[in-house]
Amino acid sequence: MKRFAALYAALDATTSTRDKLDALTTYFSAAPPEDAAWASYFLAGGKPRQTVPTRLLTEVARERAGLPEWLFDESYQAVGDLAETIAHVLPPASRSSELGLTQWVEERVLTLRGASPDALRMRLVEYWDELDWSGRFLLTKLIGGGFRVGVARQLVVRALADVAGVDHKLIAQRMVGWTDTRQPPDAARYLRLIAPAASPPSPGAQGAGGAQDADHESNTHDASDQSTQAAQAAYEAERALPYPFFLAHPLQAAPETLGDPAHWLAEWKWDGIRAQIVKRDGRVWIWSRGEDLITERFPEVVALGDALPEGFVIDGEILAWQPGAQAPLPFARLQPRITRKSLTKKVLADSPAAFLAYDLLEAHGADLRMTPLAERRARLDALADALAGTLARDLLRVSPLVDAGSWSALAELRAQSRARGVEGLMLKERQSLYGVGRTKAAGTWWKWKIDPYAVDAVLVYAQRGHGRRASLYTDFTFAVWDEANGIRTLVPFAKAYSGLTDEEMREVDAIVRRTTVEKFGPVRSVTPTLVFEIGFEGIQASSRHKSGVAVRFPRMLRWRTDKHIDDADTLAMLKGFIDPAAQ
Repeated sequence: MKRFAALYAALDATTSTRDKLDALTTYFSAAPPEDAAWASYFLAGGKPRQTVPTRLLTEVARERAGLPEWLFDESYQAVGDLAETIAHVLPPASRSSELGLTQWVEERVLTLRGASPDALRMRLVEYWDELDWSGRFLLTKLIGGGFRVGVARQLVVRALADVAGVDHKLIAQRMVGWTDTRQPPDAARYLRLIAPAASPPSPGAQGAGGAQDADHESNTHDASDQSTQAAQAAYEAERALPYPFFLAHPLQAAPETLGDPAHWLAEWKWDGIRAQIVKRDGRVWIWSRGEDLITERFPEVVALGDALPEGFVIDGEILAWQPGAQAPLPFARLQPRITRKSLTKKVLADSPAAFLAYDLLEAHGADLRMTPLAERRARLDALADALAGTLARDLLRVSPLVDAGSWSALAELRAQSRARGVEGLMLKERQSLYGVGRTKAAGTWWKWKIDPYAVDAVLVYAQRGHGRRASLYTDFTFAVWDEANGIRTLVPFAKAYSGLTDEEMREVDAIVRRTTVEKFGPVRSVTPTLVFEIGFEGIQASSRHKSGVAVRFPRMLRWRTDKHIDDADTLAMLKGFIDPAAQ
């Protein structure tokens, strides 16, 4: 625990990529495998569920510190982060714990869930009394479910690759699904993650000396066996994995800045679930970009995988699409496939799925990622033609190329995106390789999206942010006017925290503090005075929300200082954006 707390503090104390990489490499070089497994889980984005209610956590800390409620609250307001506040106000530890990260997580943090309030009080005080400031801060973050760290996943991949002496692309591939809560991290998984070989070991391998090692000590045999087993398990696990997804950059400049359009392939940007179909060893796996294994949710796509030859991986998009239709259904029609516990005949009928392919990453067991896109695309087209006679109608579609001849002509087509059921265009360099994550090292992909839907809305609630914004109110709830029955009321419809500059955030924070009306835990109700233009990518009807709508990816486009709250838009206008086909 001490070692991981020191790493967490070191990562939080610097913005230097080099320093962060050095700290990660030093940690993973020295940490026991079981601790490194949990550390890599947290650093890669895994988040433990909250095990102690925030109110009880606050009460126990305040009582242990001997502070009146008002003083603790004032301290919290000044610091802006509950875990940091608790670490500051608690009295010095009376003893020191030498337990490792795994013991702390598995034997202490995870066992708190479901314990009685009295047991929680006793154990919280006991645990805090064994740790220094950094340890208490980290522990409270883990207990409260608020663990965040300022390190990119790719940096963790680079550190693990350096420690293991393995190519970082292989580590990135092995880490797909690493934060899946259904597979808790442990030493065996970590050893598979950093195993030096990705090919199956020879049957009966006994190490470099073979039979000549028969007289060595038993622990030598054990180490050799464990290494062989880890290599074998790593190979088998890798067979199920997709490749790390290559991601596009948002195009902010005019497309003319990209040069000759003949050097680019243009495709529609589809609104579905990015996924890879993996066919190896006679089995099929479907992976989402979020690293979720979604095979059982899409039996039609599995059928497509069954029809593939051995050793193929296809990158594409799962869409809701009626057979024979010219355009896909809205994304909302696809959601029941993910949210429902069981796939009934009705769900399958109401949410028909198809796979839209746009890249071929592996063929007959050969990795094609270092092959130029134009060649990969030609092989994908040939594969689709070969499978056309064996698959159900419309089950496999290849994302059509959009050939307009000029940037201006492409812009005209892009303007038709919503009518086509797409989000804009994708622009991909013909010679681009298939990289890892959002990188330009392998060639560039751009997403040239259409402008978002936008409405002017009123700020009605505010909550503190996280990290460097923990002392500011930066997370806001917005409302529009409901004019039903002749009564005009503000109805909340979206939350957003991005889109403003730091200076604007500070200005809004000051206004929130001056206009707070009520407090609901960390949330502040404010006097409606501010109007913002809120952008979002999609909208659907929703019975779960008071407004009757749910929007996708809301963010603040600009602060409308030129508008009074009476000029904000209406709920009727907002609902007017809903596609009737999504109902």
